[in-house]
Amino acid sequence: MKLKPIKKPQEIAERFAEAWNRYDAKQIASLFFEKADFVNVTGKWWDNKEDIFKAHDFGFRVIFKNSKLEVITVKEKMLSDDVAVVHTRVRVSGQEKSETAKAGKRETMFLFVLRKSEGQWLCESAQNTDIIFGKQTNIRDDKGELKSVSYKENNEIISRDLNEG
Repeated sequence: MKLKPIKKPQEIAERFAEAWNRYDAKQIASLFFEKADFVNVTGKWWDNKEDIFKAHDFGFRVIFKNSKLEVITVKEKMLSDDVAVVHTRVRVSGQEKSETAKAGKRETMFLFVLRKSEGQWLCESAQNTDIIFGKQTNIRDDKGELKSVSYKENNEIISRDLNEG
């Protein structure tokens, strides 16, 4: 099943989720320009449509074969008549467990940069970042493991975080 063309930038969120929920890496790749960039939650960086396809195809066969992606929030910002930025908060459930970690629900923030070409919008760049509630940064411990940490004292409010209300 082919996805409908994107007529408004904010539609990228639902199109991405539709393709994800069908485990269709080809359709995900079709949302991107040939030389698009994609950075995943662990910093893996792909700089072309074919590698974006391969990465998602692997993910759907191994990591996310029983997953669902739910769009929670979408915010569109037009930078010009033919360039837009779309922030999208999503929830992923059903990720396969690894040998070392239990896979519960996760929320992430996508940042999509889209450009209009021939009457439709396609993605030039995307980045996906895990949301770690109540934390401000990551540190590497003595064993070399990366951990999210909080520097807040007594639940102080440092700044307004749209993900934490």
